[in-house]
Amino acid sequence: MPYPDQDFLLHSHTARRLFHEIAASQPIIDYHCHLSPREIALNQRWENLADIWLGGDHYKWRLLRANGIDEERITGNASPREKFQAWAETVPFTLRNPIHHWTHLELQRYFGIDLLLSPKTADEIWERANAKLAEPDFCARGLLKQFDVRVVGTTDDPADPLDDHHSIAQSDLTTKVLPTFRPDKAFLVDRPDLLGQWLAKLEAVSHISIHHLSDLLAALQKRHDDFHAAGARLSDHGLDRCPALPCSDAEASVIFDQARSGTPASPEEKERFSFYLMVFFGQLDAAKGWTKQLHLGPFRNTNSAMAAKLGPDSGFDTIGDTSQGRTLVTYLDALASEGALPKIVLYNINPSDNYLFAAMTGAFQDGTVPGKIQFGSGWWFLDQQYGMELHLDALSSTGLLSRFVGMLTDSRSFLSFPRHEYVRRILCNLIGSEADRGELPDDFDALADLIRAVCFENANRHFGFNV
Repeated sequence: MPYPDQDFLLHSHTARRLFHEIAASQPIIDYHCHLSPREIALNQRWENLADIWLGGDHYKWRLLRANGIDEERITGNASPREKFQAWAETVPFTLRNPIHHWTHLELQRYFGIDLLLSPKTADEIWERANAKLAEPDFCARGLLKQFDVRVVGTTDDPADPLDDHHSIAQSDLTTKVLPTFRPDKAFLVDRPDLLGQWLAKLEAVSHISIHHLSDLLAALQKRHDDFHAAGARLSDHGLDRCPALPCSDAEASVIFDQARSGTPASPEEKERFSFYLMVFFGQLDAAKGWTKQLHLGPFRNTNSAMAAKLGPDSGFDTIGDTSQGRTLVTYLDALASEGALPKIVLYNINPSDNYLFAAMTGAFQDGTVPGKIQFGSGWWFLDQQYGMELHLDALSSTGLLSRFVGMLTDSRSFLSFPRHEYVRRILCNLIGSEADRGELPDDFDALADLIRAVCFENANRHFGFNV
């Protein structure tokens, strides 16, 4: 019997029916990810399995290091075949880690390979997968079509040109590939050197000279408009916590002018300036009917020596324990008080905050939009079976699971789409098993409606994609 088999994670009769009859056929909306629009525009192809499977995947890199693999065979100059061999040596040790599931789902769904990856099978898997990679349809756009991906939301800086998005929109690709507005570098008033470099790029794409705060706001407004014209309907912020110290126009102007002249902002000044901008960004999103995403809580680049050597997003981040509640309430209340609270998705990284985040969404619903404030899908260290089940329990217990906008990959890899299947199996098992125990009604049509909504329909409606 292949592993995973057709009933993987489905432990009841109704769970199996819900998945095979309803969830499996739903299209994918991957509304937040880190796929490269350039690779989609150029219809990227890959030379070998290591390039597409291991390049940039810090989830795997962490496990390779934990298994005693030297950095040369992870991010170093070892050959692709040597790096793949290191992964083949590691996979047998990943039992009970979600990557063991994902690895074999990906081998099956993309390459038609149902072998367990190990040093014994590495040669055969390498050869069979590389042969598949050479087929004409095994390319960036071909994979989007294969998995019926209707929408991809990339993650884009306001200073990024949108040329690749324009090129994709003019192509025959049926998948909508839409930019997401992520202006985190605007907060760098404590690092005038980095801020200056970013502002130069922002000036170039906005065609606005930025000397004072009013110029910065005008340039950000211009780029927000440009993103909207390119199809963007979401923004995003990656923060350790929401800033919460109030800041007047005059105070923000002084802080920006000082940073522009080379004087770093103090921690308190940075928080005040960040809060000022976050309110401004909320106003922009609300005015256009966008959805704001808040990814809160990680400790990033904790291993400073390795982060300095390899750069960010190399696997040296972890779950943070920063207090989230009071500052998040302050920010949401500030927007609500101004009548400028946009649709929002809240993502936490620490499972101890699940009920805090889930309950908070209910305090800011206003009856204008179903599920206006969302408790977002389990993210990063929580995007696995146990983390997803904890998320679904907290959401269901405090709000409306039936209005949930569902899963996203948050991935840089074109091999990550089976994660949607993975979460759909978890969801179907939860609902189907409870129905078979008599904890939910014996009404297959009603349960099927919930599954369709969470898998596809809610995201399509909520974000206004209309696909």
